Order: sequence, then C-alpha cells, then structure tokens
Amino acid sequence: MPSDHPSTTTTELESAPSTTSTDYTSYTNADLISRISHLESQLRDQTARLAALTTSTSSSQQPATSQQRSPPLGLRTPSPSPSGRSRPFDPSLYSTRHIALKFAYLGGRYNGFEHANGNINPKPTIEEVLWKALRKARLISPTLSAGADDKMEVLWSAHARMRRYTRGDKPEDYENGAKVRLDLNWEGCQYSKCGRTDKGVSAFGQVVGVRVRSNKPIAAPAIPLNAASYTEEKDVVEHDGDGGRKSGEGRLNDGGGGGEGEGEGELPAIDAEDLETESYAKPFDPVKDELAYVSILNALLPPDIRVLAWCPNPPPTFDARFSCRERRYKYFFTNPAFCPTPGEPGLKKDSRGGTMREGWLDIDKMRQAAKKLEGHHDFRNLCKIDASKQMPSCERRITFADVVEFEGAGRAFDGDALSQHGSNSKSLADSLLGSGSKTVANGDPGPKVYTFCVHGTAFLWHQVRCMVAMLFLVGQGLEEPSLIDELLDVEKNPGRPMYEMADDAPLVLWDCVFPDDDKDMVDSLNWLYAGDEATLTAMSTKNDGKFGAGAVVDELWSLWREAKMKEILAGSLLDLAIGQGDGSALQRGSRRSPNGPPGRSQKVFQGADNARLGGRYIPVMQKPKMDPLHLLNAKWANGRQARRDPAASKSLEDGGDD
Repeated sequence: MPSDHPSTTTTELESAPSTTSTDYTSYTNADLISRISHLESQLRDQTARLAALTTSTSSSQQPATSQQRSPPLGLRTPSPSPSGRSRPFDPSLYSTRHIALKFAYLGGRYNGFEHANGNINPKPTIEEVLWKALRKARLISPTLSAGADDKMEVLWSAHARMRRYTRGDKPEDYENGAKVRLDLNWEGCQYSKCGRTDKGVSAFGQVVGVRVRSNKPIAAPAIPLNAASYTEEKDVVEHDGDGGRKSGEGRLNDGGGGGEGEGEGELPAIDAEDLETESYAKPFDPVKDELAYVSILNALLPPDIRVLAWCPNPPPTFDARFSCRERRYKYFFTNPAFCPTPGEPGLKKDSRGGTMREGWLDIDKMRQAAKKLEGHHDFRNLCKIDASKQMPSCERRITFADVVEFEGAGRAFDGDALSQHGSNSKSLADSLLGSGSKTVANGDPGPKVYTFCVHGTAFLWHQVRCMVAMLFLVGQGLEEPSLIDELLDVEKNPGRPMYEMADDAPLVLWDCVFPDDDKDMVDSLNWLYAGDEATLTAMSTKNDGKFGAGAVVDELWSLWREAKMKEILAGSLLDLAIGQGDGSALQRGSRRSPNGPPGRSQKVFQGADNARLGGRYIPVMQKPKMDPLHLLNAKWANGRQARRDPAASKSLEDGGDD
C-alpha cells in the first residue's frame, strides 16, 4: 500500500534523541518491520550475553556458599537424601589453588600416617582418613580406577576392613562387588607430605601440601558477537529515495546514533561491551572470600585428628617434604619410669658410687648421652635399615638433642582469659579442681614428666625410637653415656647390635619448620590458625572455629578431660593401694621374704607402661650384630634380581660382590 508520508531510513531512526517520543503512526509497514527486527536482534544479543555471565558467576559461587554452611564441628547432620547423593558434581566448574595444611593427630588408633596402595591393615591410616575427608568435602576430585573403593566413609572395625578390602591379586574377590581395593589416588592434587610417622606415633605439627577446590570464580570466557545478528542488521535495506547506504553498515549497534547520545529506542541499561568485561566483578580476597578449609575439614574428621591452620600462599615450588628444613620430635616419659622396687632390695649402686632405686632414671647421665647425638653423623647403628632404599650411608644432621623436664599440659589456662577468677595466679589444676589439689609445679614429690627433644634436618626409619632406647639404658645405669660414641663409630662397628627400640606411643612429631634461611630455623609460612581475625569472614558458624561448640579447642578439651579423669582415678587408686596394709610390703622389695635370693631377671625400660623382664642383662655392644649396610643393600638387590631371574640367585649363595 503506497504511503502518503516520506520514507524514513533506519539511520535517521538511530540518530533521533532517546528522550524524544517517537510517533510510530507516521511509519510505513516496511519501517515498522525494520525497526522491530532491529530491536529484537539487539535484545537477543544482550540477553544471551547477560545469561552467560550470570550462569558462570552463580555456578562458581553457589556451591561454595552451601559448603560454608556445614554444621559446626561435632554436630553430625543426617545423611543426604538419595536425590542429593545422586546429584553429579563437576569439578571442572570450579577453580583450584595450592595450599598447605597444618594438622595434629593422636596416633594410638591408627596404622601410622602413610597409606600404601595394595595393603590391607586392621586399622586405618591418617592419610586414608584425610583423603576421604577431602573427597567428601569435594575439595579434591581424583579419578578412581575400576575396582577401587569409592566410599567416603572410614571403616574402623578390623573385621569390617578385612571383609571389605582386597589386595587385588585374586580375581574372585571382585565378583559381584564383594571386595574392593583401598587405593588412594592423589593424581592432579599436587600432594606432598612432610613427616611419615609410624604406627601409634602422634603428630602435633604435621604438614601437607595439596591443591583443593577454591571459592574464587572462574573468569568468564569472552563471548564473540552474534555474527548472525550483525549480518541481519547490515542487510536491512533502506527505502527508495534515501540516497544511500544500509543502516548500520560497517559498525555495531553501540548506541552511537551519529556520535551524539543513544539511538532512538535503544536499550541503554546494559552495554554489550561492558558485559564482556569484569568491570562489575567484585575483587576476590584469597583469605576472606575463600572457603573455610579448617572448619570444613574438622567437621568431617574424627576428634583425634584436628586441622590447626592453613597457609594460603605457599611458595610456587613448595613441597611439604623437601621444603621442610627441620623436623622436631619429642618423646615423653616419666621419672620414675616404671613402678619402683620398694625397700632395701630396690636400691642399686650407680656409677658414681651412690645408690639409686630401681625404676628411677638418672636424668643427668641421659642428658650427657643425648648431647653426643648432636652434629653430623652416620646413624646406621641407631635406626632400622630399609635395604629397599639402597642408601650408601645413613648420614644425618642433628641440630639439637636434650632431655628436659616437661612443664605440664594445660599451662594455657593460667592466663587471664581462661583462669578461674581472671587472674593468672592459679594453675590449671586449681582452676579445674579447686585450690586443694596438688600438682608437680606446686611441689608435689610425685612422678615428673620429661621429654627427649631432638631436632634434625631429616630422620631415618625408627631413628628417634632407637636413640631413646639407648638413653633409657643409660638412665637405668645399665650402660654408660660412652655407648653413644661406640654406636656412632661406624668404622669400628659397621653392624648394628640387635637391640630393642623404644615404644611408639610416647613419640610425637612436634613441629615441621619451613624457613627462608637455613641459618635461622624460623618458620616462614603464613599460617592462618583457627580463630585468627583474618579467617572470621569466611566462617559460616556462630563460633570462630577455635572456641565454641564443635570448635578445635572444645573438641580437644573433651579428649583431654576424658584422659585426665582416667589419670586422676587411676592415680587415686594407686595411692590408696600403696598406703593400705601394715606397711611390711614396702620393706621386702616385692619378695615374699626380705632375706630371699634376688631375682634373676633384669627389668629393662623401653618407654612402655611397664618394664620388660629380660633375664640376665647383656650389654648392647656384646649383642649379636646385623650385617653391615653394604651387605644388606647387596642382599636386597640380589634378592630382587633373583625374584626376576632364578639364575641370579647363584650370586647370593656365593656371597655376592660388595
């Protein structure tokens, strides 16, 4: 239908001021169709850009929010619904970061720290429990091989573990999914560990490095302009008589409108160019905006494993094992070490010409022997040789070794913040049990607690327990401090005497140090501990993660109080039993007759709850000796070759070549 009005080009429409109301009654049908197509194209383009950015931001932030709403430590929520459990988790939607974790554990109910794939142990390892907690929190998402255990719950019963897990060498174990392998896969996690403590050993400053899921949003990829929309705009033909060019030719709909203001009817609220940038994104703080790693993991770990701190920015080359320049151990023991022998029969002559009651240790002689351990030595006679390592020597450097009196646990409660009356005049025992209680610090003559403290760059297998065993023999008067000199002289004594090492339970990996300079052994990592001011913003619980229900200190308090009550009850019963009767037993020295013959067995203390009866004592250097280090290495290497090639076993029978 011919129009009575002059034709209006698209260029003229765009150049019209946006504040002027447009009279569409004067538009021809072609004008209206062109205008509607233009606006629809622009709306689709901007809507697509906005939707892409919104989806990217919400997908990277929403899971973190739900994770931060984990229940406080100690409060267990019901299992998720089946629909919740079946919801897939896509780790590719989340960014990751490499961090360091410092944590502590009491090793009594664990089979050591390190887990070896293919082994079946009656107790879980610390590493197994940590790995499953990291997986359960979706902090790591390693790939699981076929036949591997995909459950995130730890089996504590030895019977259940034997029934569930297999070494993988029997195909029938996999039938009907009866058994699975307990394989820990750290691939892609940039995982490293500092100390590999043995079965029963505790740690208060263990450190691992691991790459975990982060709360930081993934940067949205640049979205190319809609080519179809752009082409459509270029192909809008101007009407006859307008002289010239196609609307929008050679440019995009950027609201230019001839260079002044925005085009008529444009959508100026969100600029397409701005949608491609991160000008509206909130800057990410690597601590305040990050996941609360300490609280998340502590809510999933058992009470005897506690994450104490995390480091948000370890060095790029950080490795928990090789970056550690000093490891510090403490071995706890009491004096008397075991129940003293009463009466005259319990007194033994010491090397100084005096007497010392059996059960007590000579701390001064132990300190003298401990100092001999300091320096750079070959400790092959003070460790357990692992021939599979094929070590040419066992040289290590000990920077500090001493026996010191332990001041006692609970000293932190002496301060104003935690004491009974806001004064530091009372001890922990006074605050808890009343002013009538007695402690060692208040002059009670009861057993004291000591620690063998040793610092070194690295330690050999069972090295600390072997060193402590020798110190106990010196403390009992069974050996002289010069025993350490003999054991360190590997030229004179190339083979280790076959002695028993000390018990595992009192040993603690106290700390791991990561210094900037080897001359100054001060930890340089930026540790953020539970309850620190910088960590509070990331917390989703009502407490600060250190104090309060389910927090670190409250959980450890429960463990301490349980053990303390057992100590008080057992100690009270011990005092009661010793004081009962007519007192004659205190004079007979555990014999039925005070004039009876002395016992033939020598009590030897090795760090356990009781001394071991070992018959007639044989000095350490007179005991049978193991093969020298080079022979042990050769036997293992030849044995490995013999397993590969039966003909190679001939070299073993002939004694092999050094």
